[in-house]
Amino acid sequence: MEAKKIILDCDPGMDDSMAIVMAVKAPQLDVKAITTVNGNYPVDVTAGNALKMLELLGRTDIPVARGMAEPMFRESPKDPFTHGKDGQAENFLPEPVTPLCEKHAVDLIIDLVKEYPNEIYILSTGPMSNLAMAMKKAPEIKGMIAGIYAISGMFGQNPYAFANATGDTPQSEWNVYVDPEAASIVYHSGVRLVALGLDVATHFDVNLTEEDLERLRRSDRREAKFLYQSTQFVKNRGFEAYCAVIDCMAVGYAIDETLVETFQGRVGIETKDGLTLGNTVVDYRHHHVWETLPMIEIGKKADYGAFLKMLMELVLR
Repeated sequence: MEAKKIILDCDPGMDDSMAIVMAVKAPQLDVKAITTVNGNYPVDVTAGNALKMLELLGRTDIPVARGMAEPMFRESPKDPFTHGKDGQAENFLPEPVTPLCEKHAVDLIIDLVKEYPNEIYILSTGPMSNLAMAMKKAPEIKGMIAGIYAISGMFGQNPYAFANATGDTPQSEWNVYVDPEAASIVYHSGVRLVALGLDVATHFDVNLTEEDLERLRRSDRREAKFLYQSTQFVKNRGFEAYCAVIDCMAVGYAIDETLVETFQGRVGIETKDGLTLGNTVVDYRHHHVWETLPMIEIGKKADYGAFLKMLMELVLR
C-alpha cells in the first residue's frame, strides 16, 4: 500500500516534536514537508525546533518552512503551560545547521497541494494560521486537500476534556484559542476535517507505564531519550505523561483511522473576546439545529493501548 502523503503543520513544542518523530519513522506516511507556526512558542523557535528533530532523525531531506508569526487578526497570547527554556522539555538539542526552506509555509502548503491534488493530508497540531492563510490566498486548494487531521477543540465528551483544557479560557483548547478566526476559516472550508480534541488527546489513559519509561531510558535511540526526558519534565511539574505526546494522536490517526472513534457534528467557534473565546461549540440538538455551522468529524474515544503500542514501537524501532 502506498504511503499517505502528509504535511505536518506544527508549533514544536515537545509534543509536536514527538509527532515529528512518529510521522517521519512511520512507513505508512510520506512526509512531504513540515510547516511551522506561532503557537507554543514564537515561529522562529518552532521552526528551529523542527529542524533540530529532523537532524536528530537524520532526515534533513524533508523541507521545513517558517510560517505565520502572529494570529490572523489578534495578538498572540502567552501559553500558560511551558515546554521549557528550549521549547522541547529542556532536552537542549544542538542548534540546527540545516537551512529553512526558502518558501514561506503558506506558499509551500499551496504548492504541495497543487503538486499532489487530492493526495495530501494535512496534520495540524498547532494553531491553524498557516492553513487559513493558504485557503485565503489560494481558495482553489480547498477542493484539492485529501483531508485535515487536527489536534483541535474541546467537545465535552468526557471529564478529561474539561479538566485538561489547554486554552487560557476555562473550556478552550490552545490551538483554537490562539487563532480562533483561523480555525473558523478551516472549519468552514468544506475540507474533510477530523478534530481530535482534548476529549481523546489529553485522556489520562494516554500514559506510559514504568516499564515503558525504563525501555526508553535504556534505549540508545536519541528520540527515545528525548521522550524519556520529556515525560520526566512534565511529571516533575505535576502533570501526567500524556502532555509529552498530545499531538502524536493526529499522527496515530493518520497511520490508522480505526484508532479513534468519531462522530459527525456541527461546530461553531467563538471568536469574541471573553469567557468563551476559542470554545468549539457543538450543536447537539435534535431540533432547530443551526444548519449554517460546518459539519466535521469529532474524536469521541480512542484505543489508547493500541496508540501507546504504536508510539513505543515507532520511537524504539
